[in-house]
Amino acid sequence: MLKHLSANSNESLGRFYPEKDHEHYRTCFQRDRDRIIHSNAFRKLKHKTQVFIESESDYYRTRLTHSLEVSQISRSLCRALDLNEDLSEVVSLAHDLGHPPFGHNGEKSLNNCMVNFGGFNHNDQTLRVVTLLEKRHPRFDGLNLTWESLEGLVKHNGKIIKDAPFHIKNYDKKHNLLLNKNPYLESQIASISDDVAYNNHDIEDALRAKLITFSSLRDIKYFMEIITYLEDLYKKIEESRLTYQILRLSISKMVNDIIKQSISNINKQKIKSLIDVQENSNFLITMSEKMKNDCNMINEFLHTNVYNHKKLQQKRLHVEKVTEKLFKYFLKNFKKLPKDWFIQEKNEDKHRIICDYISSMTDRYALKLYQSLYE
Repeated sequence: MLKHLSANSNESLGRFYPEKDHEHYRTCFQRDRDRIIHSNAFRKLKHKTQVFIESESDYYRTRLTHSLEVSQISRSLCRALDLNEDLSEVVSLAHDLGHPPFGHNGEKSLNNCMVNFGGFNHNDQTLRVVTLLEKRHPRFDGLNLTWESLEGLVKHNGKIIKDAPFHIKNYDKKHNLLLNKNPYLESQIASISDDVAYNNHDIEDALRAKLITFSSLRDIKYFMEIITYLEDLYKKIEESRLTYQILRLSISKMVNDIIKQSISNINKQKIKSLIDVQENSNFLITMSEKMKNDCNMINEFLHTNVYNHKKLQQKRLHVEKVTEKLFKYFLKNFKKLPKDWFIQEKNEDKHRIICDYISSMTDRYALKLYQSLYE
């Protein structure tokens, strides 16, 4: 269908550090995918917050399970559109590698600590993880991913016209990622798959946490229509099963909408080549206007009733304090960092080293360390 616009692994622009590709059973994008999965940063996502901090339930999503779900949705979209599933999977699995402990609250706190030293944001940190902080190969730092994977990670939320973050700006000087151009369609798919995942799965987790009630979903027209359809189809169905069916059908509706609208966008704008994709003014992988409006309503509902829920505020303020106090502690006691961190001072500012160290922590490790230092 869109194969002529897909990323071809045989035509990859390669890696910053040249490597001989002697394997015939894996493409370069499959190798990238495997490097992500085997990385330390990927494993740590298991204990990093998605929405619920220090949750008592084993069923809440973490950054790891969220990344796997984004990957599944992106593969489905790529297969339906005849695009490169492997590249989209790389971007989906790796897009949150730079998240610090405690989700966006940890990110906010670290950015405040780094405001005079280049700042901090998780997308910038993801590039830092895969190009510098993962140390596995004797000849280079980072995972040495292909150009296509790196540009997808950096730009999956859109091209960067000005004010590139700290590490992206520095890295781009030596390895041009075409920041002012659109990424490949596969990376655009990873981005929209992220939206589909959290707009549905955060609803499920919020129901489980009892931050919202099932009946409150009826206030959202999009979900009300699905509930009405399912209740008519299944006359007697328990609420937990109905919830799963609602979200299953919701994801299917969104995916089908994206497929239809994206093909329409490409045909209407006469996109014939990868250059046309890169030069287009906006992303080509989109939802219809109606579905965008529905998702905006879901997102507003989540912000009002879940993300800003008073039950979460106290914990969020606490973890922001934890992050800040850990930063201040290591600023005063720099040599208390593990040796393989503080010896980097000859190459990096110590604020950035501390930031890297804290952002690499899991929720539970950061809390345990804080308690050992202050409580």
